[in-house]
Amino acid sequence: MKLRMRAPRLGFHVVLVEPEIPQNTGNVARLCAATGSRLHLVGELGFRTDDKAVRRAGLDYWHLVEVSQHPDFATCLGAIGGGEPLLFSANTDRDFRGASYSPGGILVFGSESRGLPAGLTDERRDRVYAIPTAAGSVRSLNLANAVAVVVYHGLGAIGALDGTLVEE
Repeated sequence: MKLRMRAPRLGFHVVLVEPEIPQNTGNVARLCAATGSRLHLVGELGFRTDDKAVRRAGLDYWHLVEVSQHPDFATCLGAIGGGEPLLFSANTDRDFRGASYSPGGILVFGSESRGLPAGLTDERRDRVYAIPTAAGSVRSLNLANAVAVVVYHGLGAIGALDGTLVEE
């Protein structure tokens, strides 16, 4: 038996800005497949999307996720076509649980070593959120883990996890 959710009518747009580690991107692709979300890769990637490590982390789920590559953030937003993005960074005092999630919402994450570019966060300072970690501990979560925490919290916030079902 497996616990399943009904696929949301409008899944999230998960945006990774200049991801560097192929396994993280593969894991995020698998998460997108599992949640009906779309994956957008922005800017220079630290790997090729046909990289064996990316494919391996996503296992056999690549055909289940819509993946788009964009040269820059503005082009990405234009392709998505509407909605104000929610940005996630370790460098803010706004708790991710207070963000206004919506069906089809845009969830933006930065690279593993640099996070989001200051230009993006400065322009949208009131839309930047963080996942809290224990005082004095690690500076941030692994990218794939952070995306999973935010996506599943967002799904709960929009009611997409209501009425889960058990599949035999």
